[in-house]
Amino acid sequence: MGKVALVVDDSPTIRNMVKVTMQQMDFEVVSAQDGMKALKAAKDHAFDVIITDINMPNMDGIELIKMLREENEANKFAPILVLSTEGGAGIKGAGKQAGASGWIVKPFNPEILQRAVSKVCGL
Repeated sequence: MGKVALVVDDSPTIRNMVKVTMQQMDFEVVSAQDGMKALKAAKDHAFDVIITDINMPNMDGIELIKMLREENEANKFAPILVLSTEGGAGIKGAGKQAGASGWIVKPFNPEILQRAVSKVCGL
């Protein structure tokens, strides 16, 4: 199997746009609509990169990142990129403290995402 990305966002449109962008980079994509579903997907699978929103129902992105870093052996060290409308220093700091590898502010830009993925994945 090649490279696999986990894309977590409550917006089907954003999930699909990120999926298409990642597929252009030859990633297989697993999608989840919130942090709870993402944790289930990550339970038995190590991902090459995880891209998550912050504001989602059931479990937000900050909590998801904390859980992946603290309790998920398969993805403890996976690069995690945040793709969010939130861009303030406070929330970015919380994301970094939780273990985020990078931050991209929406609106979604495929080129910026591809550059960030290439950087954190060493491509």
